[in-house]
Amino acid sequence: MKKIVIIDYGLGNLRSVRKGLEHAGANVIISSDPEEIKSADGVILPGVGAFRDAMKNVESLRSTIDEYVASGKPMLGICLGQQMMLSTSEEGGLTEGLNLVKGQVLRFPHSDLKVPHMGWNSIKITQQHPIFNGINDGSFVYFVHSYYVDTTDKNTLISCEYGTEFAAAIVNDAGNVVGTQFHPEKSGDTGLKILKNFVAMC
Repeated sequence: MKKIVIIDYGLGNLRSVRKGLEHAGANVIISSDPEEIKSADGVILPGVGAFRDAMKNVESLRSTIDEYVASGKPMLGICLGQQMMLSTSEEGGLTEGLNLVKGQVLRFPHSDLKVPHMGWNSIKITQQHPIFNGINDGSFVYFVHSYYVDTTDKNTLISCEYGTEFAAAIVNDAGNVVGTQFHPEKSGDTGLKILKNFVAMC
């Protein structure tokens, strides 16, 4: 059974993510122990809340995350967890991210659309990756966010339209670090399939 560690840094919907991964057949541990993280077959970086707080909380684990990523093993960032993977965010004043993927996190522009972007939206698959095996273009997934990721085409796996086009899923240059702006654990059968694919990658 694959050992998946959900990084516990004090912000995140840990229980629903855990349930989804267990349903996908993984042995799930919630931990902030560097040795536990480094020995995992796969790591999840969850996140709910503000970027600046999250980066402050995760600072002590930064070198552990870098070491884990350098090992080539898979890592999945969810929602704020995806945003933390970027170079910078403008939320709460310009703040540095983990810089695992080049790009920035920006606030949705003013428009008639409500912010936060909340609810189901369709996605457009822009390049293939094992984590989206069997996921159809145009599938609906569940979002809750006020800021979006702006990165290069080569680092974008899925795009989504909400007043502006944004990266709904990203990947690092090596292909082992993936982020989703949407919540797989709240996205029904589609989300469960994505979590199963992640477990299979580990």
